[in-house]
Amino acid sequence: MGQIGIIGNGSWGTALAKILTDNGHAIHWWVRNEEAIKGLTNRHHNPHYLTSVRFMPETIMPSADLGYVLDKCDTVLVAVPSAYAQGVIEQADKSVWQQKNIISAIKGILPDSNLLLNDFLTSKFGTPIDKYISITGPCHAEEVADERLSYLTFSGLNDELTQAVASAFNNTYLNTTHNHDIWGAQYAAVLKNIYAIGAGIARALDYGDNFLSVYITNCYREMYRFLESHFEKVHPSNERPDFHTSAYLGDLLVTCYSLHSRNRTFGTMIGKGYSVKAATLEMNMVAEGYYAARGMQSISKEFSIPLPIATFVYKMLWENLNPSDGFLKLEKMMS
Repeated sequence: MGQIGIIGNGSWGTALAKILTDNGHAIHWWVRNEEAIKGLTNRHHNPHYLTSVRFMPETIMPSADLGYVLDKCDTVLVAVPSAYAQGVIEQADKSVWQQKNIISAIKGILPDSNLLLNDFLTSKFGTPIDKYISITGPCHAEEVADERLSYLTFSGLNDELTQAVASAFNNTYLNTTHNHDIWGAQYAAVLKNIYAIGAGIARALDYGDNFLSVYITNCYREMYRFLESHFEKVHPSNERPDFHTSAYLGDLLVTCYSLHSRNRTFGTMIGKGYSVKAATLEMNMVAEGYYAARGMQSISKEFSIPLPIATFVYKMLWENLNPSDGFLKLEKMMS
């Protein structure tokens, strides 16, 4: 696996940096602004995200020079929001994405292309799929910061590399597992963010736990049908994944229920009457599910796999469907 470089210094990138440095790995770290670099260099913490996390100075080498960080590492961990990922990736020489091992901690699809990161890298740069690994939950950055027991799933086709990467993250507060389901695990991570926005809207509209449990059950059923159908259409000869494991169902549950969930928080604000712009400004970030809701409409049509619940969330976010009216219609779909 060699030297590791992290691209992105948000809460998720910071949490992953903590895990790796706690495990004795020194990291080169692309940090997008000088204030954050000064905080990491002089005070050994990220001044903007997970500020309680302290780093040993010899374990982190932050830099605003993307090319320098990429040149110094053998494995690139991409942990920027999906809305900005393509712009960051295209700043680098294409040889980076052909030669390095790529770990994706992106929990969305690239909105300009409606592609998962691996499909974008393969189509644009010829990235070998056996050099690509995705990270999925269930895992909130805030609980990693507190060293509360968490779980990560690493998905890749190269068993030796995938196991090596998973081992690099495994420790007393972080359990890891691995599988071969690069596409399904990532699509599940995309869909759960959309459903979590819906869960937040439902909470804001004063739906209770009883309805929410039925809503999430139906979301999982819809996700399962999508993953099964996509697998049959795209990878029919491959080993069938178990879609009942924590990378799929567990990640959906925690994202819909947890107060740490940014997508749920975003949905709650939408349900209270905030505009998308106002909610984004107040949260100081873009919820991954916002762009995912639009992207999955195209993907649903491309593969002819209906996503009725995700479509209602999309209409609330992008077509000005009144949330109350939307959920009155959703009520009739629940079982």
